[in-house]
Amino acid sequence: MSQPPGPAHEPVYPGATPPPPEHPGASAPPPQYPGSPGPGGPGPQYPGAAAGSPAPRYPGAEAASPAPPYPGAGAAPQYPGAGNPAPQYPGAAAVPPQHPGGPGPGGPWPQYPGAAAGSSAPPYPGTAGQAPQYPGNPGAGGPGPQYPGTADPGPQYQGADPRGAGQQPEPKPFIPRPAVAPDDLDYRHQGSRVHLASHQRGADATAIGQLATQIPGALVSLAVVSALALGICGTVVGWLVVVAWVASGALVFHRPTELRFARHVLKLREPLAEERARLEPIWREVTARAGIEANTYELMVENSDDLNAVAVAGHVVGVTTYSLNKIPSSNLAAVLAHELGHHTGGHAWAGLLGYWYSLPGRLAWAFTRGMARIALTVAGVFSAAATGLLILFMGMFVVAGFLVAWYITVPLVVAPYLLAWAGRLGELRADQQSAALGFAPEMAEVLRHFQAEEDAAKSAAAAQGKKLQEPTGLARLLSTHPDNHTRLRALEPYLQLPR
Repeated sequence: MSQPPGPAHEPVYPGATPPPPEHPGASAPPPQYPGSPGPGGPGPQYPGAAAGSPAPRYPGAEAASPAPPYPGAGAAPQYPGAGNPAPQYPGAAAVPPQHPGGPGPGGPWPQYPGAAAGSSAPPYPGTAGQAPQYPGNPGAGGPGPQYPGTADPGPQYQGADPRGAGQQPEPKPFIPRPAVAPDDLDYRHQGSRVHLASHQRGADATAIGQLATQIPGALVSLAVVSALALGICGTVVGWLVVVAWVASGALVFHRPTELRFARHVLKLREPLAEERARLEPIWREVTARAGIEANTYELMVENSDDLNAVAVAGHVVGVTTYSLNKIPSSNLAAVLAHELGHHTGGHAWAGLLGYWYSLPGRLAWAFTRGMARIALTVAGVFSAAATGLLILFMGMFVVAGFLVAWYITVPLVVAPYLLAWAGRLGELRADQQSAALGFAPEMAEVLRHFQAEEDAAKSAAAAQGKKLQEPTGLARLLSTHPDNHTRLRALEPYLQLPR
């Protein structure tokens, strides 16, 4: 189809038969198609028209030519590369470009989903400005998304410390739970009625022997306390002090006082929940076999790597953490039965009572020895003759004590050896008590463990070219525990070993 002749041969849109649409908002008559006469002159020239025609300029045309306005827009959008002062893309310092939908130049950035109306849009990466707002923020400057478990504002990234910027979280050390030894105890009395013994506590020959051995020391202590109290406080108040000291021995059986003594002197503590859960069932089985009320005694724990336990005063049984966690329940029951034997035999309270009443005498003796050392040191500074005279004077004083008050002096000298002998007897009796409750094989295993530790220490010393010093005869006499072989031989009747 050919076009009518005109001043210039302009191309037409392919297949465009209807008249062109009118420009929005135009009051003048619509422009005429090329070649048609009429008011307003020729119509807009399409691409390829001669220069100077009033046709709209498409991208690439000169900046002076007016562009057709977009529907509803007050000004034509400026594209990058034109001669206008258009904003540059990331990294530019000029005003950011306007996105479609903005009200016009200088308008706000498009709002992200959930952002408050009027809040500014985030800058492009690398530009200075506020941090980008994430979906769900209440607005500019608001907190970032909260990750599960975080309470701080701003998005938390992997490796960041929620306590604040620039602070790295300290790694928490992994503390494994101590491995608990196997529970191989025969709980034969669990859930059954237990026959309680008529005598819950007593004093066997060993306990009576300990008390008798402590009498000389107690008399010396009474003399020391009386001399100090009457000399310092006068007659009336002094005798009150002496009576109070004599009556203070009852505190050995006062449970709160015992617990304070165990905590502050022996460094024992209350067992934790998991420690009590392991310890109490074993203790109840041991006391059930002995016919003893379990609540009569307090269970406590000592932080130690040694296999050991202790019977304190009248109501405390302590066990080490090693014994609690590392040895089987049957062996732990044997150890607890051994300590129960100390309590039911009266060894624990007799030993502590004798220790308490002999304490002032021991303190006075330690003070006397200290003064004697100081006197000898001072005399040695002046001359050897003065030192010799002082030694002679001290020797005469000791001899006079033996001659005048031999019934006090001799027992004081012999008392340590008698107390050690009574202690060894008490250990053998406690072993027998454990064996009588059915723990003879387990008690033997514990004693073999002690012997293995001694042998390992000797082997380690020999590997280093050293030799462990064996205890002398005097040291053996002062030991409160018999050697392991003696204790094992004492258990043989309960083990039913073939001869």
